[in-house]
Amino acid sequence: MGQAPSTGQGYSPGNSMHLRNPSLSLHHHRYTVNDLNLINSQLPEDIFVNQQEDYISEIPDECLALIFQSLSSRDRKQCSLVSRRWFVVEGQSRHRLALNATTEVNVHLPSIFTRFDSITKLALRCDRKSVSINDEGLTLISMRCQNLIRLKLRGCREISDQGMYALGQNCKSLRKFSCGSCMFGVKGMNALLNNCSSLEELSVKRLRGIKDGFIDEPIGPGAAASSLKSITLKELFSGQCFGPLIIGSKNLKTLKILKCLGDWDSLLETIAGRKNYLTEIHLERLQVSDIGLMAISKCPDLEIFHLVKAPDCSNEGICAVAENCKLLRKLHIDGWRTNRISDEGLIAIAKNSVNLVELVLIGVNPSSVSLMAIATNCQKLERLALCGSETIGDPEISCIAAKCMALKKLCIKGCRVTDSGIEAFAYGCPNLVKIKVKKCRGVTSEVADLLRASRMSLAVNLDADEIEQEAMDVSASDEGAQDDGVEFPPIVSGTTIGGGGSVSAADAAAAAPSTSNGTRSSNKSRFSLFAGRTFVACAFRRLSNGNGNSKDSL
Repeated sequence: MGQAPSTGQGYSPGNSMHLRNPSLSLHHHRYTVNDLNLINSQLPEDIFVNQQEDYISEIPDECLALIFQSLSSRDRKQCSLVSRRWFVVEGQSRHRLALNATTEVNVHLPSIFTRFDSITKLALRCDRKSVSINDEGLTLISMRCQNLIRLKLRGCREISDQGMYALGQNCKSLRKFSCGSCMFGVKGMNALLNNCSSLEELSVKRLRGIKDGFIDEPIGPGAAASSLKSITLKELFSGQCFGPLIIGSKNLKTLKILKCLGDWDSLLETIAGRKNYLTEIHLERLQVSDIGLMAISKCPDLEIFHLVKAPDCSNEGICAVAENCKLLRKLHIDGWRTNRISDEGLIAIAKNSVNLVELVLIGVNPSSVSLMAIATNCQKLERLALCGSETIGDPEISCIAAKCMALKKLCIKGCRVTDSGIEAFAYGCPNLVKIKVKKCRGVTSEVADLLRASRMSLAVNLDADEIEQEAMDVSASDEGAQDDGVEFPPIVSGTTIGGGGSVSAADAAAAAPSTSNGTRSSNKSRFSLFAGRTFVACAFRRLSNGNGNSKDSL
């Protein structure tokens, strides 16, 4: 209202002209170079902004590189196509790169790492159906990326000890190394450890080059004896050949041994027999007993402890850990429903672990006595997960709601809980921000509505609606009402990793890691070390409706 119509000679700062016709605005459209040239030839000269006022070209390369570093990989790729200068600056300022490391990429490696000459973090991944890069390719990469500090190898089965030797010789600044489903052996691993004196994190998963039987030489820490701080071993047939490496790592703080064959009690005793700085230990599906747990109890700095599906461990070992590791903050126990870890061990945790902030109990059957002790003594508890318990009901849940004042996140899965127990959280646990209830048949959607109405800021995640819908479908099927029934097919999610296509330098810049979800695994014997995966070790991750198998991804 009262606005004068614009004139043909509108004012523009910097003596430049605005677009006279709004229909010709280019700000809301995408054009190719040919489109812009065509428009430029058809419009008058005064339509466009004076090209002499190009402030972007005045931005120094260093500032432009900082801008690129705040963008996503896809946006960086698009920006690199704006001009030759942007193309060069984007390539020189990129420090992280992920490649589909099939054999076809070998011929493109020189051009890729000519453009991306500042890479410090590299991921090489190849799927099972493709042939990976070989020693020659890895050697070329190591020569071009001598400032590499992080390297991940996934499915690179053509890389042998020779390629690992070249990697160790050329990339001596390497700090983090991770490999999975590779085929090099002991000599390749030692070549890396003997040359990379700055190596801090080592993760080895499914290393098939180290076979059962006689091993020519042990795997020792080498030059990384003082720098190694984290070691992860997963699904290794000869995992114990890494024993000298673990023992010789003087400043080791994190040790994760998952699904590796052999008796691990003696190794844990050796570690505990010397001064150690371990603050985090994960043991999953291992042949370890209370002897190993008593050795772990001699780690005075232990703060995080995960014990998952170790059927030989009992209350005796848990009590020893609780009584001696006073700094324990995070504790995960998957008892595998063996009932060997019960009230005795949990009460010891309640009495001694006053600094506990996270507790996950899976396949453990605590009583109201032990839960009352935990809720009363562990006043700092912020995250609690109770999964697959046959003894947890409404009284136990009500006790938690009344006593755990600091609790922020709660997960209940597969327990005998009803609406009356969940209702206690409408007023209990004043700091609660999120609650998840899964596979509890006695919990309905009504209690979810009640919680949301009582506490607006509380995030409530219940699968009650899905369970009720499933029950309705089954009932309708039994009565023969097939016409109005709704079928819900099983959902299988997954992302297929691309095959071994030709990779250009521009496409390599946008290459990003992807994940792959496996299919459901069948239920097998409870005491089998490599049985089907049933529970997720960390209950605070995203819970699915079915039992899934998550594979490692980059």
